Amino acid sequence: MLFGVTGDLARKMIFPALYAMAKRGVLRVPVVGVAAPKWSLEQLRKHAEDGIKKSGRIDDRQALRHLFSRLCYVSGDYNDPATFKALKQALGDARRPAHYLAIPPALFATVIKGLGAAGLADQARVIVEKTVRP
Repeated sequence: MLFGVTGDLARKMIFPALYAMAKRGVLRVPVVGVAAPKWSLEQLRKHAEDGIKKSGRIDDRQALRHLFSRLCYVSGDYNDPATFKALKQALGDARRPAHYLAIPPALFATVIKGLGAAGLADQARVIVEKTVRP
């Protein structure tokens, strides 16, 4: 899962990395994006494509289609248990998920508690993206 999927970090860094994985043929897991904006999946795909284009170029349309086929989106409030219920449903039978927190550090505890309460922390990894600003 990618929390903060509609943000700049996802657009500039994460989507280009996922595209590179798709090009190498190693993207085999669902990519569940999570954020508050009520975007359509098409809006999220456009956001991803813009980020990939700005980081270089799109030279493998099949890889881009593969990335998009793995991508889904859940819109919701990180304080709402219903958001985590929807995430659990989106994960389906996926095992050992990685939860990437590309969100402000002030939200880390809220999201981690929500993951635990929804049973999404079992055999999972939580990756926090922390940036230091001068």
